[in-house]
Amino acid sequence: MAWRREILLSGFGGQGVVLAGRSLGLAAVKADLEATMLVSHGTETRGGYVRSQVVISDREIDSPVAERPDIFLALSQAAYDRFRHLAAEGLTLFDGGLVRPSPGHQGREMDLPARAVALERLGTDLAANMVALGQVARVLGVVPLDAVRTAVAELSKRGRDKNLAALALGQALDLGGALSAGEGRGA
Repeated sequence: MAWRREILLSGFGGQGVVLAGRSLGLAAVKADLEATMLVSHGTETRGGYVRSQVVISDREIDSPVAERPDIFLALSQAAYDRFRHLAAEGLTLFDGGLVRPSPGHQGREMDLPARAVALERLGTDLAANMVALGQVARVLGVVPLDAVRTAVAELSKRGRDKNLAALALGQALDLGGALSAGEGRGA
């Protein structure tokens, strides 16, 4: 049976949301899967709104838009507030140090302390995007983690070792939210 997974990563400029999305998409391609990625952002250079939409499938992708994300990652309150309704059927991962979840959300939600883990274990919160990507890739379960590591290494212009260490930390976090093989949508 054909399958399709939609991932929406969002936060504010400077958090590395675009690098995380590009890495996930490239990893899917390296694993011989179909992948698309769209980026949108506000007009601000840093601190404004940013989102990466990644669609991964085992078949040709008809639309690159993540309309009903299987996984939604919110790295800012504005991102959470703006997009959480899209993930009513999916899993919302939010950084509880930056996001206060609203009651009444219909989908599953889990706190992913990416910023705190990066700060505690690596001494910088700049690697929180890679901690988050590690967990997203783990939960997603359709892209081999080795392919994600290879993509991050290839796309990291600076801080490659720290990014890879952060990715490994995220992949090792056990939040108990893995998608089962039957979850997600058929293509």
